Amino acid sequence: MVTLLIFLAAIALLVWGFNRARPYGKVGIFAWLQSVVLMVPWLLFFGLFTIGVYINLAGVLLLVVVSSGLYIYLGRRLRAMGQDELIAKRMAKLVVTEATENETLDSTADASVANHELAETTQRTSQSSDTQGTGLEKASATEEVRIPAEDLTALEGIFGIDTFFRTETVPYNQGVIFRGNLRGQPEETLDKLTAAVKERLGDTYRLFLIQDPGSKPVIVVFPTSTEPKPLTPIQKGLAVVFGIATLLTCLEVSGILLEVDLITTPAKWRLAAPFALGIVAILVTHELGHRVMAQKRAVKLSWPFFLPAWEIGSFGSLTRIESILPDRKTLFDIAFAGPAAGGLLSFGMLLLGLVLSHPGSQFQLPVEFFQGSVLVGTLAKVVLGPALSESLVDVHPLTILGWLGLVITALNLLPAGQLDGGRIVQAIYGRKTAGRATVITLVLLAIASLANPLALYWAALVLFLQRNLERPAQNELTEPDDARAALGLLALFLTLATLIPLTPSLAGRLGIG
Repeated sequence: MVTLLIFLAAIALLVWGFNRARPYGKVGIFAWLQSVVLMVPWLLFFGLFTIGVYINLAGVLLLVVVSSGLYIYLGRRLRAMGQDELIAKRMAKLVVTEATENETLDSTADASVANHELAETTQRTSQSSDTQGTGLEKASATEEVRIPAEDLTALEGIFGIDTFFRTETVPYNQGVIFRGNLRGQPEETLDKLTAAVKERLGDTYRLFLIQDPGSKPVIVVFPTSTEPKPLTPIQKGLAVVFGIATLLTCLEVSGILLEVDLITTPAKWRLAAPFALGIVAILVTHELGHRVMAQKRAVKLSWPFFLPAWEIGSFGSLTRIESILPDRKTLFDIAFAGPAAGGLLSFGMLLLGLVLSHPGSQFQLPVEFFQGSVLVGTLAKVVLGPALSESLVDVHPLTILGWLGLVITALNLLPAGQLDGGRIVQAIYGRKTAGRATVITLVLLAIASLANPLALYWAALVLFLQRNLERPAQNELTEPDDARAALGLLALFLTLATLIPLTPSLAGRLGIG
């Protein structure tokens, strides 16, 4: 039943994606097809598995290779169509330029009233409804604009009828909000306005293009002095302490698996060291994925705060973004790179471990363990076959390492707050959806904690440390492309498949236990 629900949920998401892409014509349909080809191998695998038809490992790999090839082909077609559409839009723009200029001349008369009231407007404070959904704190009712008058005048001078037609200036915390009408494309407009600010005021201020509660574009300006500060020496020392503690918990988990009590016999730590280093390798690979992508995007990350856990060695790490992100695509790329790197390594370990498993392997696991994950259980059934009908299953150490790595990756991909999954949802669907997803995830973790204490520990960590959303990017209007949305959807789907267990009835019908 659980596998069937995952299968139906994935189908529903694809149908929703088709309805969302259809208004964009051929380009939208091709982007949606990219999502389909990524999902089809797993949908086919789990769908057939639900009815008792097994695809062997070679078949699964063939499906993945074919879908990857189709994904690349569709991506090339999509880029080609995008170029054609861009040329067509530019030609259309030339045709309607004269009409647009006439329209802007009419709008100028209305704008003169707003300019006349500018002195009064700059002293007003924003209402609570003005700040909902922006991710920024509301100024108090009596707070004055802290931007000097001469700087405010210079900022107001950057706007024009070809970029952002300003109609109102509103005080906002240590910065200011400019309301008006967006006249160009978000990326081009923000680039022009940012260049104008830099020319007049240097690097003193940072511009953000976001949506107000009415889904209308607004420009928010903050001094660069309000940007994130690097970690203090005390915080860096705390990160080192957490790293050492994580290494110790990885050793303890390894000792438990090897049936070695490292607390009473610490001299036997060398026996547990190879397995512990395998867990550390997954954690480091995950973190390197973030950092390589961040360096590529010229974004600074803080030192990682690894989270020790007695049950699985570690929950992963908390890493703060110390730069202002230019757009939501950058947020997605950095958030996705870590789970992609760590998840691929873990998945490779799991598959290799299952292939290398044989009677007499180093570890013997109760068969009930394989009922704890839809993904691991189905893959184990495909590779190990009849061995899962025994009460104890002999497995290679890489199987357990890969399994632990997938669990760590899946926990970090949960769509909540500043977890990787929360950042991915925020990048693709926006802050409002990410906020709702955070609440839903915490509720589900609370329910799951009734059966698994691990969920309670993770829910508490998320609630107290990671529940807040990531800061808005400078360009919050432009959504990531559908290829990124497809990758995010696949990551969330595999997260559910990793964390959700098989029901006893389905596991029994499939011969697992």
